[in-house]
Amino acid sequence: MSVRINRLLKIGFVFFLIAATFYPKQALSQNSFEKDLKKKMDSLISEKGLIIISQTMLPNNSVASIMTPSGWGSYGTFIFGVLGGIYPAGYTNKPDLIGSAGITFGNPSKFVNVSASVNITRVSELKDFSYNLVLSKEIFKSSSISVGALQLFADASISDAPYHTYYVAFSHAVQTVPSKRPGFAALGYTIGFGTGRFLYKSPYDIDRGKGKYGTGIFASVSYEVFKQVNINAEWSGLNLGFSTGFRPIKNSNLTIGLGVYNLTKYTGDRPGFIATLGLPISLERRNNYK
Repeated sequence: MSVRINRLLKIGFVFFLIAATFYPKQALSQNSFEKDLKKKMDSLISEKGLIIISQTMLPNNSVASIMTPSGWGSYGTFIFGVLGGIYPAGYTNKPDLIGSAGITFGNPSKFVNVSASVNITRVSELKDFSYNLVLSKEIFKSSSISVGALQLFADASISDAPYHTYYVAFSHAVQTVPSKRPGFAALGYTIGFGTGRFLYKSPYDIDRGKGKYGTGIFASVSYEVFKQVNINAEWSGLNLGFSTGFRPIKNSNLTIGLGVYNLTKYTGDRPGFIATLGLPISLERRNNYK
């Protein structure tokens, strides 16, 4: 991916804003963007609305991050697809794309939720695959943790992100700030630590004297400004970004995420834009979340 935005995100897949983000890309693939996007993929699906039968407020069903992973997992069984794109890819004037698809199952409130997905770096050719595995567990009534392995088995000959990414994330839904939708919280945050895309800068950054390492620590804060519309601030471990998202079709889980990243000179050569399109499809007639 010609030096994508390792900033963020990546993730910047994963994605999981509800689960579906797609786009083709080319050599040096999987670096930044895949990172940005991957991180998020699994989080996307997890952020669809949850039906709750208790007074504890869970995270609202809006997009809470695009470039960083979430500690929350999905409830129930879903297949999902994610398509994402960035412009420009790091140190180029070209766009970059990546796709991902997978399945998530399990109740993180009672046991654990498991999300397994495959990344497609060259979407138009259905080539260059890597894999993600994320486990999440609700701990306490308003918090959740996740551990993930991202971009596994990527082809080192075409990827500028040769290191696997492993992370742990903690997310909390603030109980004193209710959402406009009863039973959900308007304010939430995530903090975590990861290797790979969260820690290592790209070869292009290193060549330009920006150093080899980021912070490894990533974080995001999300606040609902309108019903089902959040504004998010995200630190990917490599750079700063802001994002938002919405569902364009009423009563549909189709979700669009939009963001800007690389807002500091810590990595990359200029700010960029990211867009994701995700869709989770339930395999259950009814989900019993609690």
